[in-house]
Amino acid sequence: MLLIKNAYLIDPKSGSEGVCDILTDFGRVQKIGKDLPVPDSAGVIDAEGLTAAPGLVDVHVHFRDPGFPDKEDILTGAAAAKRGGFTTVIMMANTKPPIDNVETLRYCIRKGKETGIRVLACANVTAGMKGKELTDMEKLFAAGAVGFTDDGIPLLDEQIVREAMKMTKRLHVPISFHEEDPKFIRENGINHGKASEFLGIYGSPREAEISLIARDLQLAEETGALIEIQHISTKEGVALVREAKKKGLDVHAEATPHHFSLTEEAVIEHGSYAKMNPPLRTEEDRLAIIEGLRDGTIDCIATDHAPHTTAEKKERAITAAPSGIIGLETSLALGITELVEKGYMSLPALIRCMTLNPAAMYGLDAGYLAEGGPADIVLFDPKAVWTAGGYASKAENTPFTGHKLTGKVIATICRGKEVYQA
Repeated sequence: MLLIKNAYLIDPKSGSEGVCDILTDFGRVQKIGKDLPVPDSAGVIDAEGLTAAPGLVDVHVHFRDPGFPDKEDILTGAAAAKRGGFTTVIMMANTKPPIDNVETLRYCIRKGKETGIRVLACANVTAGMKGKELTDMEKLFAAGAVGFTDDGIPLLDEQIVREAMKMTKRLHVPISFHEEDPKFIRENGINHGKASEFLGIYGSPREAEISLIARDLQLAEETGALIEIQHISTKEGVALVREAKKKGLDVHAEATPHHFSLTEEAVIEHGSYAKMNPPLRTEEDRLAIIEGLRDGTIDCIATDHAPHTTAEKKERAITAAPSGIIGLETSLALGITELVEKGYMSLPALIRCMTLNPAAMYGLDAGYLAEGGPADIVLFDPKAVWTAGGYASKAENTPFTGHKLTGKVIATICRGKEVYQA
């Protein structure tokens, strides 16, 4: 039993806000109210001056397990998640072996249960992530897959995508897309623009993303599938999703903190530590992503937490270094710093994009704070300033190290148990 006293509660589902106490027991919220009595057996957290929100939900993380333990594993990835205020995360399936089989899926689910938080997993759309034949999606779903994706590799065969959408529609689960057509790209991870000019290369043009988003929205309209456009990076992509939503399509989109915080100029400053797929683009694109978050076109914020070793990132030429950055431990703070503090979004609107919306897309019992609901809670100081660094992740590949950020996670509680304390 745990009693949180004097917290400023934000619940995105009911829209309620205000100072109150929260009593949890048996993994659920038992009571929310003012001046609740302290039961004899209860632990107590005095949260005066702190905000209590539902535990954060990230539907796009790479924990590199199985296959790449030097980069990250499920336990250290979960440790990073806890420090960032996340109580539910969904692993992508580009592991080694990939999650295209029940054995690997069950390994991930089993190891996830050791972490103290809710670690879920998507399975692959295609066998071996080769884009040629569908996995046994029904079997994987029955074994616990919460959705399907080949994230990291775009799906190029239109008929395969159509059949996959029909199957996920039948299973009532999301299918998520990495939208980068390689026929347009010469060097990935670097925008075709200022960054590529600085490096003397061609890079990755915006057409790579726009073309596949357009195709998949058309197929979603044809099939009625619930689809998610991952890590959107272009203003045109945002516009396409906006129009699709106006038509009533069951389409969702996610933005990463790095895409709403940085532009391609960060690559010039930070090199491979700012290299990711899709790449950072222009200020116009960044502002379009923020507007998409503001008006609900983009309904989820997801980190695309992508750990790599320091050697891979720093000792290789930028064109040979792998793409991706870590993000779980800075996500909430970047949302507060770049969106709330600058007046683009309210704090409750930000919390909604990091809790209720992603949870609802996957049909999860998460993302809200109410009596009878899950006792998954993040306590944070929305005004505290801290310097990014000293990560719980095995990796450090992020351009945000050393940045002063506003908004600090003080405690993370999952199933009524405190799993992280600052």
